[in-house]
Amino acid sequence: MNEHVKPETMPEDVKIPDGKTLSQWLESRVARFKTRTLDWDALKFQADYDPKYKRAQMRYVGTGGAGVSEDGNTVPAENFTFSTMVLPAGCEGPLHLHTDAEEIFFIMRGERVRIMIEHNGHREDLVLGERDLISVPAGVYRGLVNEGHEEALMCVMIGSTKPETPTYPASHPLSKVKRNKA
Repeated sequence: MNEHVKPETMPEDVKIPDGKTLSQWLESRVARFKTRTLDWDALKFQADYDPKYKRAQMRYVGTGGAGVSEDGNTVPAENFTFSTMVLPAGCEGPLHLHTDAEEIFFIMRGERVRIMIEHNGHREDLVLGERDLISVPAGVYRGLVNEGHEEALMCVMIGSTKPETPTYPASHPLSKVKRNKA
C-alpha cells in the first residue's frame, strides 16, 4: 500500500463541530480578503539582517512556514498551509530548506521572479512569470529574487499542517542569525 495515500473520508465521517450549525462551520472555513492583513514582521529577522529580504506574508490557511506560531484569523490547517507573499521589486527570499513538506510557489502577479534551486551541489535557476507555478519537493533548497521592476504577488502552499521552521545552507549568513520565536 502507498503510504502517501490518505484513507477515504466519506460524508458520514465528516462531523460538524459541536455547537455549530452548518452555516457557522462553513463560515469558520472562509478567509475573506477584507479581513486579511499583510504581516511584514513574519520574516522581519531576515529584513533586519539585510533590507533586500523584506517581504510580507498574508495568511489564509494555517500559519505557513515563516515561523509564525499562531494566527487566529486563518482557516485551521488540516493538510497544508496557504498564504500570499508580497515581493517588492528587487527583494530576495534566501535559499532555505523544508525537510518535512513540499512547497508550491504560484506567481499571481509579476513579470520576472527567479527561482533558485540547489540540490546535492547542483544549482538551477528558473524564471517564472504571471500564473506560473513550481512545486519544490521536501529536502531541496529553494530561494527567489523578484527581478521585475514592480511588486510581485505570489501564492505559497506548504504540504504540512504546521511546517517545520525552514533552515538555511550552513554557508548562508542567515544560518547564524538568531530569530525570535513568533
